[in-house]
Amino acid sequence: MTRVTPIEGRCDAADRLIEAGPALAGLQLRCGGDMPGTLAVPALLTLVRRTRASGVAQLRTVNAVDEGRQIAFLAHVAPAGEGTHIALSHWRLAGEATADQGADAAVLGQIAALHAVLDRDQRVLAVDLRLEDNDLVHDAGALRALADQWRESGRPWSEAVELIGIAHRQPLHWRLLDDAVLRIEGSDRPWRARLLPRGEAGFELLLAADGLRAPQSPAEPEPLLAAETTPGSRLIGRDLAPALRQPINRIIANAETIRTRLAGPLSDAYAGYAADIAEAGRHLLALVEDLADLDAVEAPEFSPAPDRIDLADCARRAAGILAMRAQERGIALALPDDTAKVPAIGEFRRVLQILLNLVTNAIRYSPPQSTVTIECGGDATTAWIAVRDEGAGLREDQIARVFEKFERLGRTGDGGSGLGLYISRRLARAMHGDLTVAAGPGARFVLTLPGRPAS
Repeated sequence: MTRVTPIEGRCDAADRLIEAGPALAGLQLRCGGDMPGTLAVPALLTLVRRTRASGVAQLRTVNAVDEGRQIAFLAHVAPAGEGTHIALSHWRLAGEATADQGADAAVLGQIAALHAVLDRDQRVLAVDLRLEDNDLVHDAGALRALADQWRESGRPWSEAVELIGIAHRQPLHWRLLDDAVLRIEGSDRPWRARLLPRGEAGFELLLAADGLRAPQSPAEPEPLLAAETTPGSRLIGRDLAPALRQPINRIIANAETIRTRLAGPLSDAYAGYAADIAEAGRHLLALVEDLADLDAVEAPEFSPAPDRIDLADCARRAAGILAMRAQERGIALALPDDTAKVPAIGEFRRVLQILLNLVTNAIRYSPPQSTVTIECGGDATTAWIAVRDEGAGLREDQIARVFEKFERLGRTGDGGSGLGLYISRRLARAMHGDLTVAAGPGARFVLTLPGRPAS
C-alpha cells in the first residue's frame, strides 16, 4: 500500500533532525541515527543539504532501507529559516516499483533541469524546476512555460511536447516514452526524458538537455550524436541505438504486461518466463547504451564540455545514488568530510558517470560487510578522486588488461559488458586527465583531472 498522508519533520542549520512525525522519527532511529541528530537516511540528507545550500525547494523520490526492507517515498524539502522543512508522502515498499532506474537515469537525476511527479496515467501532479545548477539561461522561459502548462492542463505530459521519431500519441506504454528525445516550444535544443516507474504512486519524469544528441536539421527525425560528423562513423549511435531502443522497449513493455497479468489470468510459470524476458530485455538495452557510449567516446570529434566542478560534491552525489545498493550488500561507504571541497575542471555529467561505474564495481566485487572508501584531494594544477574497495584487487598482469575493451578478467554472469572501465578511461583522458589503478589487494582506482584554485 502507498501512504499519501504527508509525514513532516524539521532540520536545523546543521542538518540535524530536530522535529519529526512518528514514522520519520522511527525511521531515523532504525537507520542508526539519534533524535535529535544528523539525518541518518543518506539520500534524504543529501536532499536537505542541497535545499539548504541553494535556498530552493526540492522535490524528489528518496529510497532507503528500513530493517532490511527497501522503501521509497516522495520528499518535498523547503527552506525554513536557517534550516529546512521536510514533508514525505507516498511512503511505500520500493519493491512496488516495476523496474530499476539504472545508472543512466541516476546521472540524469543529478543534471535534470525539470523533475515531475506523474500519476498512473502520466498526468503531472507536481513539477520542480532546477535551473540554478544548469547552464540553461536561454531555455529558462521555455521550461517555465512548459511547467505552467503541465500544472494547468491535467493532461498526459507528452501532449505538451514534440516527440522526435514517435508518431503515435497517448495513450502509450511508459516504456515507449522512456528515453524519448523531444522538442520544447521556445527551446532550440533537443531534450531527453526518462520515466521512472514508482508502482501505485505513478512515475517520476526527468527532463534534461540532451548534450549527447542533436538533430542535424528539422527534416531529420532521428536524434544524432553531436560529435558525429565523419561519414561511415558512429554506426551504433547514429543507426543502431535509436533503431533498437524502441523495439527492445516494446519487448520489455509486453513482457511486463504479461508478467503482471494485465492482459488476463496466467499461470505462475509463464509469468516467470515473462519476467525473464523483461530482465533479458533490460540487459540488452543496457548493452546497446554501452555500445552507443563507446561510439561516442571513440569518435575523433568527441569533446566533453569542461566546467568548474567539485570532486568532493561529485563523490557525495555518487554515494547517495548507490547508497541503497551498498546497504543491500552490507557494504559501508566512507566519504570525504561534508565540508571538503576539491575544485577541478571537468564535465560534471561525465565525471559522475565515471564515479558511478567505479563505485558500482567496488560494491559488486567487495566482500559483504566491508567498506568502499571514496577520497579526494589536489592542488591548483591537479585534482584527484579515488575509489578503494576491500576485495581481492588486481594482479600486475591484470592491470594492463582491465581497461581494455570488453575485458572482464574471466568473470561471467555479473551483468557487466566489459566496457565500463574502457569508456571511463577514454572520458578521463578526453577531459585531460587519466584513470589508473594499482596492483595489490583492495583495488584502488584513481581519477585525475586538471585542478583549479579554490574560489
